[in-house]
Amino acid sequence: MSAHHLSVSISGADDMTLLAARLASRLTAGDVILLTGDVGAGKTHFARSLIQSVLDMPEDVPSPTFTLVQTYDTDIGEIWHADLYRLTSVFEIEELGLTDAFESAVCLVEWPDRLGPLTPDNALHISIEPGEDDNARQLMMRWKGSKWADKLGAIHP
Repeated sequence: MSAHHLSVSISGADDMTLLAARLASRLTAGDVILLTGDVGAGKTHFARSLIQSVLDMPEDVPSPTFTLVQTYDTDIGEIWHADLYRLTSVFEIEELGLTDAFESAVCLVEWPDRLGPLTPDNALHISIEPGEDDNARQLMMRWKGSKWADKLGAIHP
């Protein structure tokens, strides 16, 4: 499977929200998005925006830092939002049921380095880095296979 990448410049929070919503409309069960970046980079903002864009009724979308996983029933199916920052073992990830959710739900995972060998091969990796000013961000996306190229091509030509 060949590797692909896409770099997207975001000028602020509104652009991040728009990009996340566009991507959300293309997602289906089994899609896994792995979000990396420093604390405060925008991982949770991206995940929150994506989730809120596909909810039937607006609701608060808290960071799962302390709960580890939050799940949502949405227009595109079940979404799992996980924050693995506090985990120290892949066994803890298996206990959460996250690996099963990789097959049956849309999964957004912050701090995916904790997945180790459980990292899905077909995941979309999004690294969020600071941009040219305080509000700007640079999103580096990488993936294998054609699935993500089709989905991303529809949201960012």
